[in-house]
Amino acid sequence: MENWLKDDERLDYLLAENLRIIQSPSVFSFSLDAVLLSKFVNIPYHKGNIVDLCSGNGVIPLFLSARTKGQIKGVEIQPRLFDMAERSIRYNQLEHQIQMILGDVKEIPKQLGIEKYDVVTCNPPYFLAHEASDKNLSEHHAIARHELYLTLEEAIQSASKLLKQGGKAAFVHRPGRLLDIVTAMRANRLEPKRMQLIYPKEGKEANTLLIEGIKDGKPDLKILPPLYVYDANNEYTEEVREILYGKEQ
Repeated sequence: MENWLKDDERLDYLLAENLRIIQSPSVFSFSLDAVLLSKFVNIPYHKGNIVDLCSGNGVIPLFLSARTKGQIKGVEIQPRLFDMAERSIRYNQLEHQIQMILGDVKEIPKQLGIEKYDVVTCNPPYFLAHEASDKNLSEHHAIARHELYLTLEEAIQSASKLLKQGGKAAFVHRPGRLLDIVTAMRANRLEPKRMQLIYPKEGKEANTLLIEGIKDGKPDLKILPPLYVYDANNEYTEEVREILYGKEQ
């Protein structure tokens, strides 16, 4: 039997989906942002071709596999994360549906084909190359968190190139970059159509932004109700519990 884990890796549950994922505290562990993006994006159930950019350890392709029978490709530039994603896909016996690609998001449209895909998702690096985030940064975390290899504009440009006309692109980012995101989306034929702000709890400022656009869509942006992560007792709200663990029976 294959030895699934290396070094300090562990096998975690994706609870609502009944899947497992290989994670490592020193290399990469997915955040709530990835879960929220995978639930927010509109995807066809029966068929379709989907690409996830900046896939990390494959968390978004794994989540999406529970929502669609379509084919999913994940793109990751870091070999170690790519390897973790590939092993998670094999562990869950999803090789028939998910394919990981080791590559640069900027170059991937030439490799995968222009205007061939129905949906693109992307959880890009949030911080500018020179900007400080937290100090606990290995090289893997630095690349995942900072625009060292990929800027927001480059990610949006690649997403647009991959999409068919009428295809959907969904991104998760920080609210402070909203105008940059909308400007870059419109410059690349992605018309913002749905947006949701995520708040740590009521009374706090939003700290996460979800946005979806349609390639060559007509202007009409819907603002979804806010989502609060924690309640007054610092427990997950009912909506977030359902996202993470599924509906209670």
